Amino acid sequence: MPMLQSIKWENGTVFILDQRLLPEKIEYLKCTHYEEIAQAIENLSIRGAPAIGIAAAYAIAVASLSAKSFSSEEFLSDLNPVFQRLINTRPTAVNIKWAVDRIKKLIENNLSLSVTELRDMVIEEAIKIHEEDIQVNRKIGENLIHLFKDGCTVITYCNAGALATGGYGTATAPMYLAKERGINFKVIACETRPVLQGARITAFELMQAGIDVTLICDNTAGALLRKGMIDFAIVGTDRTVRNGDVANKIGTYSLAVLCKENNVPFYVAAPLSSIDMSISTGDMIPIEERASEEVTNIKGVRIAPEGVKVINFAFDVTPANYVTAIVTEKGVFKPEELRFKL
Repeated sequence: MPMLQSIKWENGTVFILDQRLLPEKIEYLKCTHYEEIAQAIENLSIRGAPAIGIAAAYAIAVASLSAKSFSSEEFLSDLNPVFQRLINTRPTAVNIKWAVDRIKKLIENNLSLSVTELRDMVIEEAIKIHEEDIQVNRKIGENLIHLFKDGCTVITYCNAGALATGGYGTATAPMYLAKERGINFKVIACETRPVLQGARITAFELMQAGIDVTLICDNTAGALLRKGMIDFAIVGTDRTVRNGDVANKIGTYSLAVLCKENNVPFYVAAPLSSIDMSISTGDMIPIEERASEEVTNIKGVRIAPEGVKVINFAFDVTPANYVTAIVTEKGVFKPEELRFKL
């Protein structure tokens, strides 16, 4: 398992690896208030759908420790603003709402308990969400490991790795397992503009693990696919909906189209916490738009003219017909099977 952790809970304090500083610096943010965690989610100190779901759970745990409630009903009422603040941080990734709803329902179902008992239960549930994610990652890896043969090459996009989750990553989980089992393979990591999660984070964590990784500009992927240099693609997801459409980091759709054009299988690693059966098609997924500075600047250095207009969608939607299979901890499914088998 990777050594670096995206998030840690230690005696009521949350430590978040500040991924904005990678790969040059490894530094953890010390968070003792839920607002600090909310801001860390918003500013991408912590990112990746499963990881920000875990962060949201720990934010509720931190808030529960400082709640001055006298009754269980008041405890729930005091946490309601925390729930909404967290849900509003990143609208596309469904994992935050999933974690918030899970803990909120737990409280609602146990209002006969004392505030102290509820507080302990919330903290235990947040830790459980984190621990479960590590197991989910590994199961997804087991369900994808059959793709990895000696000499194969996989392409991935953005960072759906250990630092985007609680443990092994989603898209990278089979890579870590293949490494453990002595399979010789190569990974092509797309840089992933504008925030460069592939260059800064995926390449960094795979190199740390001793995995053979090669970094490319995003617009190099098509050339490699056309030359037959890629065997399959694996990406993560921030929200996959009932018909199998997949929302992921902006540029995923382009890669999926290129894979289909070149007859290369395109797999989506999707924990159940990232699947939203309440939405029927990808057109209904809210797409986050972020600050123009992410496009016009790289690490504080301006690369575009002052005042230029910018479109900065953080995510795009890949229609189900471009997806070979969606791989969950429960198994491998064709996109059209999700609504019937999950």
